[in-house]
Amino acid sequence: MKHAEVSRTQPPSDPGSGDAVLLANQVEKTYPNGTRALDRVKLEIGRGEFVSLLGPSGCGKSTLLKMFAGLEQPSAGQVRWWGGGMATVNTPGRTLAMVFQEATLMPWARVADNVRLPLDLAGVPREASDARVEQALSLVGLGRFGHAYPRELSGGMQMRASIARALATEPNVLLMDEPFGALDEFTRNKLDADLRQLWLQRDLTVVFVTHSIYEAVYLSSRVVVMAARPGRVIADVPIDGPLERSEDFRVSPQFIGHCKQLSDLLVEANQHQFD
Repeated sequence: MKHAEVSRTQPPSDPGSGDAVLLANQVEKTYPNGTRALDRVKLEIGRGEFVSLLGPSGCGKSTLLKMFAGLEQPSAGQVRWWGGGMATVNTPGRTLAMVFQEATLMPWARVADNVRLPLDLAGVPREASDARVEQALSLVGLGRFGHAYPRELSGGMQMRASIARALATEPNVLLMDEPFGALDEFTRNKLDADLRQLWLQRDLTVVFVTHSIYEAVYLSSRVVVMAARPGRVIADVPIDGPLERSEDFRVSPQFIGHCKQLSDLLVEANQHQFD
C-alpha cells in the first residue's frame, strides 16, 4: 500500500467520553438452539480509535462485529451508532464499511469493477466513481492492477482489493473480520503495517477481529479481550506505543510486555471456559 505523510491531527476519542461512534450496551445474543453467543457485552468505541477484538474461536467476536455492521440483531441490549439507531448510518460523516474474512471478489469482473461495485449500487455517477476507484486502488498499492482479474492476483493482493472496495465508499468506520488470517506471516505483517498507515492517513475508526496477539498489539490503540461460553468481554487493554510503528516496535519492551499481558489474560479465560 502507498505510504503517505501521516495526516492524523488529533488523538482518538477516549472511551467513556460521550463521543462514542459505536456502542454495545449490555448486548446479548442467544440462538434458537439455546447457544449463548454473547452475554451482557458492553463496549464503547470512540472516534479515531483502532480497536481489536481478541479471543478464542466461539467467543462472539465476529457476532459482535456483525452487530456493529447491522448484519446481526441482539437478543437483548442495544447497539448504537453515533448515538442513534441504524437510520443514523450512511448520513454525511457517519458511514461504515466491512471487510470480511474472504476477499469475496467477483471472479468474472476486473479488479476495478469489483472495487466499483458498492458505488454502482449507490448510484454514484461514473466519473466520480472512476476517480474514487483509482484513488482506492492507489492507496492499497494496486494502482497498476485495475484491469486484472482476481485469479491473476495473489491472496494478499486479493485482500488489498477487498480493502480498496471498502475504502472507495469513503467510510468513517471500517469493520474488519480477521481479513489476514489465511495469509502467510510475511504477507500478514506487511498488510498489518500498511493497514496501520491507512488508519493514520484516513483518520478512520477501525474495529478489527483477530486471533493473533501479535497482530492485535501491533495494530491497536486498544485490545478488547473476549472469552467464550458465553462470549463476554474480560479485559479492555490500552496499547502504549508510538503512533507510527516500524518493525522495531515488534521487538520493543512495550510490544513484548503487552503480548505477555494479553497472553496471560487469554490463558485465564480458557481455564475458566473449561472449569
